[in-house]
Amino acid sequence: MRPTSGPTGRRARLLVPYPGAPAGDVDAYLKWDANGSYQGFQGCFANGAPTAQARLLAAGRRAFAVSARSEPSGAPAWRSLPSWAVVGTTDHGIVPAEQLGMARRAGAHVAEVKAGLLSLVTRPDVVTRVIREAAGSVG
Repeated sequence: MRPTSGPTGRRARLLVPYPGAPAGDVDAYLKWDANGSYQGFQGCFANGAPTAQARLLAAGRRAFAVSARSEPSGAPAWRSLPSWAVVGTTDHGIVPAEQLGMARRAGAHVAEVKAGLLSLVTRPDVVTRVIREAAGSVG
């Protein structure tokens, strides 16, 4: 089986069948290059990261099984446990307003940061502060 970029050839992800996959399931990889409205890996997923670092992230990333987006996850832990969220206000992968809505629904303590999806990489200072606050509050 060979990789496909979808029926139109203009998709942001490269879809690749994998051994032992359930019928119709594939792994999805984000492409490095821009394509149509897709800004490319660095512009979409790693925005805010220097190019050299974004290239390393792209080379080392793992695919995700497309079926993972539709698998039930079970009872959400946030219903019974305190939660925290770091929301990147310049995220091009998940709309910040959507992230804020999910965080508010979970009753999370929210920290907004001027960063993209990978704030853990580009703003580790903020992420570390939030983790310390969370750990200190449940101590």
